[in-house]
Amino acid sequence: MTASVPAEDLRDHFAHCIQVFGGVTASSRRLGIDERALRRFINGELPVSARLLGDTAAALRTLIAEATAAQAHILAAIGTGTDEPHG
Repeated sequence: MTASVPAEDLRDHFAHCIQVFGGVTASSRRLGIDERALRRFINGELPVSARLLGDTAAALRTLIAEATAAQAHILAAIGTGTDEPHG
């Protein structure tokens, strides 16, 4: 339950998730929330609710699936060998 976690910790974790998405603009598109509202959550002007965290978790799962599919496409194109240097 979120009641046992301090609101500041939830806000900090939510802000971290926003960065994982690629910033406020990308997060706004993924979560369907206005950028100003996202900034208000991050700044503590609005409380981070359990519903917002649940929606964020669902969007993160979608991002993981998209990243996994992109990785698979790259590996299919270049092979699965990891001996080649990057760059």
